[in-house]
Amino acid sequence: MGKKVKDYYDIEYGIFLAKKIKSVCPVFNEEQFLSLITPTIEVLTFNERQDLLATALKEAIPLDYTDTIQVFEKILGPELKGSLGMFTEGYWLWPIGRYVEKFGIENFEVSTRFSKELTKRFTSEFCMRPIINKFPEQSMQLLLEWCRDDDKRVRRLASECLRIRLPWAKKLYVALDYFDQYSALLTYLKDDPDKTIQKSVANNLNDLYKEDPDKFERIISNWQKDTLTKECQWIIKHASRTKNKKGQ
Repeated sequence: MGKKVKDYYDIEYGIFLAKKIKSVCPVFNEEQFLSLITPTIEVLTFNERQDLLATALKEAIPLDYTDTIQVFEKILGPELKGSLGMFTEGYWLWPIGRYVEKFGIENFEVSTRFSKELTKRFTSEFCMRPIINKFPEQSMQLLLEWCRDDDKRVRRLASECLRIRLPWAKKLYVALDYFDQYSALLTYLKDDPDKTIQKSVANNLNDLYKEDPDKFERIISNWQKDTLTKECQWIIKHASRTKNKKGQ
């Protein structure tokens, strides 16, 4: 039986993370951090472990939010190569993302700038969603910039964080409320050669179909007015899986 995802975040992991932070942040209270997580972390669920680690970081780093993010920036390490590795190589950054998700909602500029860097080593769709919900108009403007970024991981993030039904996350309806911008973002990405981006766009559309089939059809029909690239054809096929199951 393989190791469960939650079991990567155990006491040994806590020691590993504490050492990384202490190496760049002398005021970090390593003993306090470990005392907060050790009694319970190995009996908690995955989400409970992430919450515990993020809260313990907040308690043990006696700095404000902006300065704490600067500490995290120092331990991010090199950017991942290619499109993969976010969970195999960058898994250890999950509690850092959860920290932003829990405590960074009011700090749009700091949180979004850090999320852009984090996604190059891990992924940031979860920590972006509360910010998008809090600042939808600003967020949509930013994501329309990110979908044109040279970095494929940033382009993927622009799509993935907007999914209405992102797994392991609460539903987010900003895509429906700002549909014109949402449609423009997906349209810009519909011919992207990167497979992870194609999957994200297709999953976005499949989520959209479950919530509003008319809006789904509006996007697809607009795309079909022009000659479709092989990338866009794949996206439409993959995006239509729920529709096809219903025999429509």
